[in-house]
Amino acid sequence: MRTEDFIKALDADARSKALPLGTAWWLAAGAAIVIAAAVFWLTIGPRPDIAIAMHTMRFLSKFVFTIALAASAFVLVRGLSTPGASTGRAVSWMVAAPLLVIVAVILELFAVPASDWGTRLVGTNMVICLTFIPLIGIGPLAVFLAVLRHGAPTRPVPAGAAAGLLAGGLAATFYAAHCFDDSPLFVGTWYMIAVAILAVLGALGGRLFVRW
Repeated sequence: MRTEDFIKALDADARSKALPLGTAWWLAAGAAIVIAAAVFWLTIGPRPDIAIAMHTMRFLSKFVFTIALAASAFVLVRGLSTPGASTGRAVSWMVAAPLLVIVAVILELFAVPASDWGTRLVGTNMVICLTFIPLIGIGPLAVFLAVLRHGAPTRPVPAGAAAGLLAGGLAATFYAAHCFDDSPLFVGTWYMIAVAILAVLGALGGRLFVRW
């Protein structure tokens, strides 16, 4: 069997499943949001001064970064779950969130004295960030890996990593409502490390559970 025919057969098999893959992804996104919200509210919850913080650009910018990451990763993982689907444009959109963070960091470096850079970078919630973003995201990651099994990804490791990025973006969005460290230096360092942990777990899950 030629490679092209094999991919078409996989795609037909994915489409023939009782629940269409596109619908499965939207249902998974809804379920992941519910799971992440439940873990967030049962553990740390929002910061006490969130009503005041919502009027500051630095606080709101965190959600711009995390939502951009989640949205671009969602598009990418959907493409990777379908054999033969083009993912070039989705991959290019993945630079959006890191680029936004880099721009924000550069602006902060110009606006803040160099003596304060280390304080902004380390922040006050580093350990909490590295703990709770993976904790909030592990349930959604399991959901996304299950949907990948429902599909037929030809590259399970990259697909799993994309699922981890999606889970990380979602978890970081919830965690941002709790975090007192609004500095782009902090977000660009510790949020990204926490999200990377989920991406690695996702890649491992793709290799172990999604491979066919």
